[in-house]
Amino acid sequence: MSEIDEGLDTVSASASTYSTREGEFVRVCELGELPVNEPALAEINGVRVALVRDEQDVVRAVNDTCSHANVSLSEGEVDGCTIECWLHGSRFDLNTGEPTGPPATAPIAVYPVRIQDGDVFVSVPSS
Repeated sequence: MSEIDEGLDTVSASASTYSTREGEFVRVCELGELPVNEPALAEINGVRVALVRDEQDVVRAVNDTCSHANVSLSEGEVDGCTIECWLHGSRFDLNTGEPTGPPATAPIAVYPVRIQDGDVFVSVPSS
């Protein structure tokens, strides 16, 4: 079972997986465990991933590390479809990973998400 640390909004992935053409999807948590419009952190296949659930229960997953300052994006804020780095204010589009505000110029990785039977699954390539 997955667990969320309420203080840190950290999600630990369970062992449930399934494969598609997009890759292997790992069960991260139940949809209801993710806060709305706030980032949560998960570690999947050794990769730190920031997860964001919106009001329509769409979940997006991006690499948790800011491409500018190498800090955790899940500690930042969400505004619509962007996530902002708390350190220098770099903003990234949650759909494309592209930076939408300086000082970052390099994109971050975006990972496929599936919701199946109320569970959130994310596909992250193995390191």
